[in-house]
Amino acid sequence: MSEAQPTDLIDLDSPSLYLNRELSLLEFQWRVLEEALDESNPLLERVKFLAIVGSNLEEFFMVRVGGLRMQRDTGVTGLSPDGLTPARQLVEIRKVAQRLMEGAENAWLHLVQPKLREEGIFVLNYGELSPKQRENINAYFDEVIYPVLTPLAYDPGHPFPHISNLSLNLAVVLRGKDGPKRFARVKVPATLPQLVPVKRSSGGIRKDGTAPRRHYFVWIDQVIKANLAALFPGMEVLEAHSFHITRNSDMDIQELEAADLLDIIEESVRKRRFGAVTRMMIHPSMSPEVKKILVENLRIDPNDIYALSGPLALSSLMELTRVERYDLKDRPFLPNVPTALRAIDHDDGEGIFEAIRRGNILVHHPYDSFNPVVDFLRAAARDPNVLAIKQTLYRVGSNSPVVNTLLEAVREYGKQVAVLVELKARFDEESNIIWARALEQEGVHVTYGLLGLKTHSKVALVVRKEGEHIRRYVHLSTGNYNHVTANVYEDIGLFTCDEAIGADASDLFNYLTGYSTREEYRKLLVAPVNLRQRFEALIRQEIEHHKAGRGGYMLFKMNSLVDKPMIRLLYEASQAGVKIDLIVRGMCCLRPGIAGLSENIRVISVVGRFLEHSRIYYFQNAGKEIILMGSADLMPRNLNDRVEVLYPIEAPEMIRHVRDEILEPYLNDTLKARLMCADGTYRRVEPGSRPPFSVQENFIACRRSQAE
Repeated sequence: MSEAQPTDLIDLDSPSLYLNRELSLLEFQWRVLEEALDESNPLLERVKFLAIVGSNLEEFFMVRVGGLRMQRDTGVTGLSPDGLTPARQLVEIRKVAQRLMEGAENAWLHLVQPKLREEGIFVLNYGELSPKQRENINAYFDEVIYPVLTPLAYDPGHPFPHISNLSLNLAVVLRGKDGPKRFARVKVPATLPQLVPVKRSSGGIRKDGTAPRRHYFVWIDQVIKANLAALFPGMEVLEAHSFHITRNSDMDIQELEAADLLDIIEESVRKRRFGAVTRMMIHPSMSPEVKKILVENLRIDPNDIYALSGPLALSSLMELTRVERYDLKDRPFLPNVPTALRAIDHDDGEGIFEAIRRGNILVHHPYDSFNPVVDFLRAAARDPNVLAIKQTLYRVGSNSPVVNTLLEAVREYGKQVAVLVELKARFDEESNIIWARALEQEGVHVTYGLLGLKTHSKVALVVRKEGEHIRRYVHLSTGNYNHVTANVYEDIGLFTCDEAIGADASDLFNYLTGYSTREEYRKLLVAPVNLRQRFEALIRQEIEHHKAGRGGYMLFKMNSLVDKPMIRLLYEASQAGVKIDLIVRGMCCLRPGIAGLSENIRVISVVGRFLEHSRIYYFQNAGKEIILMGSADLMPRNLNDRVEVLYPIEAPEMIRHVRDEILEPYLNDTLKARLMCADGTYRRVEPGSRPPFSVQENFIACRRSQAE
């Protein structure tokens, strides 16, 4: 479709108009890798991006590849919106994933690692260690590593050992005196540093006369490999090869058959350890004999084997970011506290409620501190006028101040607390199970969500008695109630005591905890109840405004754009002449810039220091602007299979703030923004005569100036 066609001749259901979601997700990993290649980033931040690529690919093979393999193996032949069967998608994924892994390997071996050495940070192979360093490392092996290791033999008397998900292992070939060859597996302990520190030494003298500290590391699997004789005394070690395993973790949970959802989630987490192998990473030096043993016993498709010369567990490079070289890291900054919340006396529980009554308050993380969210809940826990606290929890992490505050509310102050803990938050199931049980033990009313739906919305409701009346205070957010990720994820929260939103929040919790079948909400858009219908109506309304000569413009910021009906509607809006800017961090299945179809749509992606996580939807609406924020991306799962909430920003000055000071800067980014092409690839934004501008650094600078 390189040439313009009459819009009425374009089949909007044609697979050629939609990009594959899995390949789009891999394209995002290329953008992350580009940050590791970008020499303008501090060196240890480049290491961090390499580790993120490794971690993201682990999850990709666990979930996306795992799910496609299950579809293929059960005979699913249905086509994705772009016209590919599961089997064909797996073929295309292998091609792209291989190139991506090779690109990351090259970045580490030939670009980043040499730069680290120049800065006095050495990741050495065991063979590069000096005699003294070997002596120290071997002593570490004897004292720390050896007691943890459990070599497992494979022979007629010993079944092939289970190889756990994401484990790094050694495949060892041995021979006794005049005996046959034998095979054993040694698991590299994940509980120990994968990069073993070697005793540091002083380097040369800098120009300023100071002596920098040098940091030395060696890979733990190489240390174990060099000391295998201690594990197999009397045996000759013929071969030893490292390999890394990824298993399918896309478990299908049969909720309707569950007597207790918590029990079945625990069981699914256990089963995850035994999922089919979706990727095995090896070094090219592995012998065909050893490879055959692994392929046959792990039932690996040979196409799922990737041979690389670099680290097999690239995510382990994250350990290097703990090196105390602050000159090689991003400059730290202190998150801001919004003006409306700065003067609050936290010993006076009334303070934060009074501030919210004066007007809605936005908090933009990580530039604004997460502390006000915890302070809000703590004030509610301790205020004698607060009658109830209700909250949804999706990913809260460990040692959560949010959950601890809810426990305090019940334990210390006897508050009525109701919490929905989403047990099906992938890879957070075990943490959430622990929190759910801790909350239940203290008398919190805990529910696990609705059958067939994940509860992804982020809502906290505080019911407070004020005089003869009841007032509801609500916090709504685009991000999780997680104090750790709030420092690295970009998200936006809203504090409000708007009566309609408060009533909607009450109805939402009744829907989540009871049997409410409400189909309309006053101000909130709630999936799967009314969000899709209301959102589609807003797009169609923008089309009508433009056709009537009132102009038409939409600006959406989200993590992913995958839903075919939404993409189709955006194509229709573009064909009608509506200008559309899309800020999509990750997957985007829409093709922008196609004449006669999407020439009015621009898609940019910003990848930088912080993970862009907020979802903001702006409609010009003939001058009566509408802004919605919340937890929902435009994906089938968010619109159909999750409980999601979008909340409105209504005050004119707040709408201007979000439009001009949050959304508009993303469109002006010349450093971290990439422009999406019609074929699904991305290129750097060409700044032209514009000065260098990073939206994330701009937000940091604004907070610093406010603090001065």
